[in-house]
Amino acid sequence: MNILDFQKMKNMNQKISMVTCYDYWSAQVLNSSYIDCILVGDSAAMVIHGYKTTVPATVNMMLFHLKAVTKGAPNKFIIGDLPFCSYRKGLSKTMGTVDEMMKAGAHAIKLEGADDNLKIIHHIVKSGIPVMGHLGLTPQSVHAFGGFKVQGKDESSASKIIEQAKSLEEAGCFAIVLECIPYLLAQTITESLTIPTIGIGAGPYTSGQVLVFQDLLGLQNEKRPKFLKTYLDGFNLVKSSLNRFNDEVKNNTFPIIEQSY
Repeated sequence: MNILDFQKMKNMNQKISMVTCYDYWSAQVLNSSYIDCILVGDSAAMVIHGYKTTVPATVNMMLFHLKAVTKGAPNKFIIGDLPFCSYRKGLSKTMGTVDEMMKAGAHAIKLEGADDNLKIIHHIVKSGIPVMGHLGLTPQSVHAFGGFKVQGKDESSASKIIEQAKSLEEAGCFAIVLECIPYLLAQTITESLTIPTIGIGAGPYTSGQVLVFQDLLGLQNEKRPKFLKTYLDGFNLVKSSLNRFNDEVKNNTFPIIEQSY
């Protein structure tokens, strides 16, 4: 997949699949799969580093994960997430961060919100770098939202998100992530834009869907959001395997002679 395929797929009404991952091993698995593209998300701060929000993600953290993923998935289109405030420190610092992420192997970058970000998005795009937008529940703004809450539930906020989506398209974004908004609002936005939308908690009428690798495989043993569908009971399968290893070590049934030099 390349940047041109996003638009082609929307034009042909073909759904886009995107998975968020953070490491070499999971990237290898995704590289061998039919998944269309990979997001190296700032949710690494939560999933890998144990923080409660994505706010603690840093540029160095994102570069660390981006380099690992690009090594593991050389055949996939990879989007790198710009972390909290990294694109709010002026044009020069923002472009320095974008430059580092592209040189680390990203094919595109993603940033949250619209409004005051439109000028920088336009500049990045004009610099020859694809930009993916992100609207609705933008996790970097969790404190402003008062928590992880569905956005666009009333007419005023819904209208604002629609307006922001159109402004992101005008600024040059090649696609927009829509997170945790009512499905009818996501449908309205998707149908009003030329560019594709990628949903997470935004219902079935977006141009594609994204989930986190660990979430869709059921590797997280925490409260699951309503929108999450798991495709494997990964946590319990892994735990069971670890317990079997523990039992065999203590029962002296592993290793056997055939497994020894």
